[in-house]
Amino acid sequence: MVSMRVLPALLAGLLLIYVGVCVLVFVFQRSLQYYPDRSPMDPTAVGLRQVVVETLDAPDGERLVAWWIAPRTAQSPVYLYLHGNGANLHARAARLERLAHDGAGVLALSWRGYGGSSGQPSETGWRSDARTAYDALRSRGIASDRIVLYGESLGSAVAVMLAAEVPVRALLLDSSFDSALDVARRAYPWLPVRWLLRDAYRADLVAARVAVPVLQVHCEDDPITPLASALALQGRLRGALPVHRVPGRCHVPSLAEYDAVRAAFIGRVFARPGRPPP
Repeated sequence: MVSMRVLPALLAGLLLIYVGVCVLVFVFQRSLQYYPDRSPMDPTAVGLRQVVVETLDAPDGERLVAWWIAPRTAQSPVYLYLHGNGANLHARAARLERLAHDGAGVLALSWRGYGGSSGQPSETGWRSDARTAYDALRSRGIASDRIVLYGESLGSAVAVMLAAEVPVRALLLDSSFDSALDVARRAYPWLPVRWLLRDAYRADLVAARVAVPVLQVHCEDDPITPLASALALQGRLRGALPVHRVPGRCHVPSLAEYDAVRAAFIGRVFARPGRPPP
Protein backbone atom coordinates (compact mmCIF):
# COMPACT_ATOMS: atom_id res chain seq x y z
CA MET A 1 0.00 0.00 0.00
CA VAL A 2 1.33 3.42 -0.98
CA SER A 3 1.97 5.63 2.02
CA MET A 4 0.58 9.15 2.20
CA ARG A 5 4.14 10.46 2.09
CA VAL A 6 4.92 8.69 -1.20
CA LEU A 7 1.56 9.36 -2.89
CA PRO A 8 2.17 13.05 -3.80
CA ALA A 9 5.50 12.16 -5.40
CA LEU A 10 3.89 9.30 -7.33
CA LEU A 11 1.07 11.53 -8.59
CA ALA A 12 3.56 14.21 -9.56
CA GLY A 13 5.58 11.64 -11.50
CA LEU A 14 2.50 10.38 -13.33
CA LEU A 15 1.48 13.94 -14.15
CA LEU A 16 4.96 14.65 -15.50
CA ILE A 17 4.77 11.55 -17.71
CA TYR A 18 1.32 12.57 -18.97
CA VAL A 19 2.50 16.10 -19.78
CA GLY A 20 5.54 14.62 -21.51
CA VAL A 21 3.32 12.41 -23.67
CA CYS A 22 1.18 15.43 -24.58
CA VAL A 23 4.28 17.40 -25.56
CA LEU A 24 5.54 14.54 -27.74
CA VAL A 25 2.16 14.17 -29.44
CA PHE A 26 2.02 17.91 -30.13
CA VAL A 27 5.56 18.05 -31.53
CA PHE A 28 5.36 14.91 -33.67
CA GLN A 29 1.66 14.91 -34.54
CA ARG A 30 2.12 15.44 -38.26
CA SER A 31 4.34 12.38 -38.51
CA LEU A 32 1.48 10.48 -36.88
CA GLN A 33 -1.19 12.03 -39.08
CA TYR A 34 0.46 11.91 -42.52
CA TYR A 35 2.26 9.03 -44.24
CA PRO A 36 3.71 10.58 -47.40
CA ASP A 37 5.18 8.44 -50.16
CA ARG A 38 7.41 10.92 -51.99
CA SER A 39 8.45 8.56 -54.81
CA PRO A 40 8.05 10.01 -58.31
CA MET A 41 5.21 8.33 -60.18
CA ASP A 42 4.85 7.19 -63.77
CA PRO A 43 1.24 6.54 -64.82
CA THR A 44 2.36 4.33 -67.72
CA ALA A 45 3.97 1.99 -65.18
CA VAL A 46 0.50 1.27 -63.78
CA GLY A 47 -1.23 1.02 -67.16
CA LEU A 48 -2.61 4.57 -67.43
CA ARG A 49 -1.31 5.52 -70.85
CA GLN A 50 -4.05 8.10 -71.37
CA VAL A 51 -2.84 10.20 -68.42
CA VAL A 52 -1.04 13.48 -68.97
CA VAL A 53 1.27 14.34 -66.07
CA GLU A 54 1.10 18.01 -65.19
CA THR A 55 2.62 20.36 -62.63
CA LEU A 56 0.43 22.91 -60.87
CA ASP A 57 1.86 25.97 -59.14
CA ALA A 58 0.39 26.57 -55.69
CA PRO A 59 0.14 30.19 -54.48
CA ASP A 60 2.88 29.64 -51.91
CA GLY A 61 5.36 28.41 -54.51
CA GLU A 62 4.97 24.65 -54.03
CA ARG A 63 4.81 22.56 -57.20
CA LEU A 64 2.12 19.91 -57.31
CA VAL A 65 2.00 16.85 -59.53
CA ALA A 66 -1.40 16.07 -61.05
CA TRP A 67 -2.62 13.37 -63.42
CA TRP A 68 -5.06 14.56 -66.07
CA ILE A 69 -7.44 12.42 -68.10
CA ALA A 70 -9.41 14.60 -70.52
CA PRO A 71 -13.19 14.13 -70.67
CA ARG A 72 -14.64 12.53 -73.77
CA THR A 73 -17.10 15.34 -74.48
CA ALA A 74 -17.72 18.93 -73.45
CA GLN A 75 -20.66 17.76 -71.32
CA SER A 76 -18.97 14.86 -69.52
CA PRO A 77 -18.51 14.98 -65.75
CA VAL A 78 -15.03 15.78 -64.47
CA TYR A 79 -13.79 14.34 -61.17
CA LEU A 80 -11.36 16.21 -58.97
CA TYR A 81 -9.82 13.32 -57.05
CA LEU A 82 -8.34 14.01 -53.61
CA HIS A 83 -6.61 10.94 -52.19
CA GLY A 84 -6.04 10.07 -48.53
CA ASN A 85 -3.03 10.47 -46.29
CA GLY A 86 -1.78 6.90 -46.64
CA ALA A 87 -2.02 6.57 -50.40
CA ASN A 88 -0.57 7.88 -53.64
CA LEU A 89 -1.80 8.01 -57.21
CA HIS A 90 -0.03 4.78 -58.14
CA ALA A 91 -2.12 2.97 -55.53
CA ARG A 92 -5.31 4.42 -57.01
CA ALA A 93 -4.59 3.68 -60.69
CA ALA A 94 -7.37 1.12 -61.15
CA ARG A 95 -9.83 3.48 -59.48
CA LEU A 96 -8.88 6.42 -61.69
CA GLU A 97 -9.14 4.28 -64.79
CA ARG A 98 -12.63 3.15 -63.80
CA LEU A 99 -13.80 6.70 -63.13
CA ALA A 100 -12.75 7.67 -66.66
CA HIS A 101 -14.18 4.52 -68.24
CA ASP A 102 -17.48 6.10 -69.29
CA GLY A 103 -15.87 9.24 -70.69
CA ALA A 104 -15.57 11.33 -67.56
CA GLY A 105 -12.53 13.52 -67.06
CA VAL A 106 -10.30 13.07 -64.01
CA LEU A 107 -7.81 15.43 -62.40
CA ALA A 108 -6.06 13.47 -59.63
CA LEU A 109 -3.94 15.59 -57.33
CA SER A 110 -0.79 14.45 -55.59
CA TRP A 111 -0.73 16.41 -52.33
CA ARG A 112 2.29 18.47 -51.30
CA GLY A 113 4.87 16.10 -49.88
CA TYR A 114 3.48 13.16 -51.86
CA GLY A 115 4.44 11.51 -55.16
CA GLY A 116 6.73 14.07 -56.74
CA SER A 117 5.07 17.18 -55.28
CA SER A 118 7.19 19.56 -53.24
CA GLY A 119 6.57 20.74 -49.70
CA GLN A 120 5.33 19.25 -46.44
CA PRO A 121 1.75 18.13 -45.73
CA SER A 122 -0.49 20.25 -43.52
CA GLU A 123 -4.15 21.21 -43.44
CA THR A 124 -3.46 24.74 -44.65
CA GLY A 125 -1.30 23.36 -47.45
CA TRP A 126 -3.77 20.70 -48.51
CA ARG A 127 -6.65 23.15 -48.63
CA SER A 128 -4.52 25.41 -50.81
CA ASP A 129 -3.58 22.45 -53.01
CA ALA A 130 -7.22 21.46 -53.53
CA ARG A 131 -8.16 25.03 -54.47
CA THR A 132 -5.21 25.15 -56.88
CA ALA A 133 -6.44 21.99 -58.60
CA TYR A 134 -10.00 23.32 -58.75
CA ASP A 135 -8.79 26.59 -60.28
CA ALA A 136 -6.77 24.58 -62.81
CA LEU A 137 -9.97 22.86 -63.95
CA ARG A 138 -11.83 26.14 -64.22
CA SER A 139 -8.97 27.67 -66.20
CA ARG A 140 -9.41 24.86 -68.75
CA GLY A 141 -12.95 26.00 -69.31
CA ILE A 142 -14.50 23.20 -67.23
CA ALA A 143 -17.79 24.60 -65.94
CA SER A 144 -18.36 24.29 -62.20
CA ASP A 145 -21.55 22.31 -62.80
CA ARG A 146 -19.49 19.53 -64.39
CA ILE A 147 -17.09 19.12 -61.46
CA VAL A 148 -17.54 16.28 -58.99
CA LEU A 149 -15.31 16.42 -55.93
CA TYR A 150 -14.16 12.92 -54.97
CA GLY A 151 -12.59 12.87 -51.51
CA GLU A 152 -10.98 9.79 -50.02
CA SER A 153 -10.34 9.44 -46.27
CA LEU A 154 -8.48 12.59 -45.15
CA GLY A 155 -9.09 14.00 -48.62
CA SER A 156 -12.84 13.79 -47.96
CA ALA A 157 -12.63 16.51 -45.31
CA VAL A 158 -10.79 18.76 -47.77
CA ALA A 159 -13.46 18.03 -50.37
CA VAL A 160 -16.23 19.12 -47.99
CA MET A 161 -14.38 22.31 -47.06
CA LEU A 162 -13.71 23.10 -50.72
CA ALA A 163 -17.36 22.52 -51.64
CA ALA A 164 -18.35 25.01 -48.95
CA GLU A 165 -16.26 27.65 -50.75
CA VAL A 166 -16.69 27.04 -54.47
CA PRO A 167 -19.51 25.84 -56.75
CA VAL A 168 -19.45 22.17 -57.81
CA ARG A 169 -22.02 19.68 -59.10
CA ALA A 170 -21.72 16.97 -56.45
CA LEU A 171 -19.53 15.27 -53.84
CA LEU A 172 -18.45 11.67 -53.52
CA LEU A 173 -16.97 10.94 -50.09
CA ASP A 174 -15.12 7.69 -49.43
CA SER A 175 -14.30 6.76 -45.82
CA SER A 176 -15.19 10.23 -44.60
CA PHE A 177 -15.53 11.68 -41.10
CA ASP A 178 -16.94 14.65 -39.21
CA SER A 179 -13.53 16.14 -38.39
CA ALA A 180 -10.04 14.95 -37.59
CA LEU A 181 -10.72 16.30 -34.11
CA ASP A 182 -13.67 13.92 -33.77
CA VAL A 183 -11.61 10.95 -34.98
CA ALA A 184 -8.76 11.83 -32.61
CA ARG A 185 -11.13 12.14 -29.66
CA ARG A 186 -12.52 8.67 -30.37
CA ALA A 187 -9.05 7.16 -30.75
CA TYR A 188 -7.38 8.98 -27.83
CA PRO A 189 -10.07 9.85 -25.27
CA TRP A 190 -7.41 10.27 -22.60
CA LEU A 191 -5.64 13.10 -24.43
CA PRO A 192 -6.74 16.78 -24.60
CA VAL A 193 -6.79 16.62 -28.40
CA ARG A 194 -8.70 19.89 -28.82
CA TRP A 195 -5.67 21.72 -27.42
CA LEU A 196 -3.07 19.57 -29.13
CA LEU A 197 -4.33 19.07 -32.68
CA ARG A 198 -3.08 21.59 -35.22
CA ASP A 199 -4.66 20.05 -38.34
CA ALA A 200 -8.21 19.45 -37.13
CA TYR A 201 -9.93 19.35 -40.56
CA ARG A 202 -13.21 20.73 -39.22
CA ALA A 203 -15.52 19.63 -41.99
CA ASP A 204 -18.28 19.70 -39.38
CA LEU A 205 -18.11 23.50 -39.17
CA VAL A 206 -18.83 24.07 -42.86
CA ALA A 207 -20.85 21.01 -43.92
CA ALA A 208 -24.18 22.85 -43.60
CA ARG A 209 -23.03 25.20 -46.38
CA VAL A 210 -22.74 22.30 -48.83
CA ALA A 211 -26.09 22.14 -50.63
CA VAL A 212 -25.18 19.91 -53.60
CA PRO A 213 -25.91 16.15 -53.74
CA VAL A 214 -23.51 14.06 -51.62
CA LEU A 215 -22.93 10.32 -51.64
CA GLN A 216 -20.96 8.85 -48.77
CA VAL A 217 -19.42 5.37 -49.04
CA HIS A 218 -18.15 3.81 -45.84
CA CYS A 219 -17.09 0.44 -44.44
CA GLU A 220 -19.34 -0.89 -41.70
CA ASP A 221 -16.31 -1.57 -39.52
CA ASP A 222 -13.71 1.05 -40.37
CA PRO A 223 -10.69 0.94 -38.01
CA ILE A 224 -9.38 4.36 -39.14
CA THR A 225 -12.39 6.63 -39.61
CA PRO A 226 -15.30 5.13 -37.67
CA LEU A 227 -18.69 4.89 -39.33
CA ALA A 228 -20.14 6.87 -36.41
CA SER A 229 -18.05 9.88 -37.43
CA ALA A 230 -19.25 9.63 -41.04
CA LEU A 231 -22.86 9.47 -39.81
CA ALA A 232 -22.26 12.58 -37.71
CA LEU A 233 -21.10 14.37 -40.88
CA GLN A 234 -24.10 12.96 -42.75
CA GLY A 235 -26.47 14.78 -40.42
CA ARG A 236 -24.86 18.12 -41.28
CA LEU A 237 -24.94 17.79 -45.08
CA ARG A 238 -28.04 19.28 -46.66
CA GLY A 239 -27.99 17.21 -49.86
CA ALA A 240 -26.77 13.88 -48.54
CA LEU A 241 -28.15 10.62 -49.86
CA PRO A 242 -28.25 7.60 -47.54
CA VAL A 243 -24.75 6.35 -46.72
CA HIS A 244 -23.76 3.34 -48.80
CA ARG A 245 -22.31 0.88 -46.30
CA VAL A 246 -19.73 -1.69 -47.39
CA PRO A 247 -19.92 -4.84 -45.22
CA GLY A 248 -16.95 -6.02 -43.18
CA ARG A 249 -13.82 -4.46 -41.72
CA CYS A 250 -12.00 -2.17 -44.13
CA HIS A 251 -10.86 1.35 -44.84
CA VAL A 252 -11.18 2.86 -48.34
CA PRO A 253 -12.98 -0.08 -49.97
CA SER A 254 -12.23 -1.02 -53.55
CA LEU A 255 -14.25 0.91 -56.12
CA ALA A 256 -15.63 -2.41 -57.39
CA GLU A 257 -17.53 -2.75 -54.11
CA TYR A 258 -19.67 0.32 -54.82
CA ASP A 259 -19.12 1.22 -58.47
CA ALA A 260 -22.72 0.54 -59.45
CA VAL A 261 -23.90 2.87 -56.69
CA ARG A 262 -21.42 5.54 -57.79
CA ALA A 263 -22.51 5.25 -61.44
CA ALA A 264 -26.18 5.49 -60.50
CA PHE A 265 -25.49 8.55 -58.34
CA ILE A 266 -23.61 10.33 -61.13
CA GLY A 267 -26.32 9.38 -63.61
CA ARG A 268 -29.01 10.94 -61.44
CA VAL A 269 -26.97 14.05 -60.70
CA PHE A 270 -26.26 14.76 -64.36
CA ALA A 271 -29.61 13.70 -65.82
CA ARG A 272 -31.54 16.57 -67.36
CA PRO A 273 -34.89 16.68 -69.15
CA GLY A 274 -34.45 15.55 -72.73
CA ARG A 275 -30.87 14.41 -72.17
CA PRO A 276 -29.71 10.94 -71.12
CA PRO A 277 -27.35 10.53 -68.17
CA PRO A 278 -23.62 10.46 -69.06
